Amino acid sequence: MKTKLFQYVLLAAALLIAFIAGTIIADQSETDLTSQVVSEEKAAKDVADWGTFYAYYTGQTFGTREALNGVAVIKPGREIHPPHRHAEEEFLMVIEGEGEWHVNGKDFPAKKGDILYAAPWDIHGIKNTGKTELRFVVWKWNNKGVDIPADPQADEK
Repeated sequence: MKTKLFQYVLLAAALLIAFIAGTIIADQSETDLTSQVVSEEKAAKDVADWGTFYAYYTGQTFGTREALNGVAVIKPGREIHPPHRHAEEEFLMVIEGEGEWHVNGKDFPAKKGDILYAAPWDIHGIKNTGKTELRFVVWKWNNKGVDIPADPQADEK
């Protein structure tokens, strides 16, 4: 009798685990980005006093979470925000205009074709110092299956 009861409990537990796993997998596939092309007209557009940001992709992919891909168009003499830091890895590529990179306390000229990589928690930014718009592409994300690195300044706060 105890053996039959134990088998039923195991079966019920297995079904529950299968249901939960199926729900997680279904939820994940519903939020993963799919292969597609997004035009500038279809990108989410945010107009601000510093310029315009076009968010092409946000969310998660097969291997990333909290992903963001977009294009920023910064007006001359402006910046999106002062140099900043965050847990996500990030690439920025200047595709038009010129400006100034800021990386961990140092400033460098920024020009068309330059790519910046910012590791988690490194201070970085870009400012338009030119006379025309500065346009850059951004890719930012955290990886699935990889712990978000601890903020090295968390103890200082």
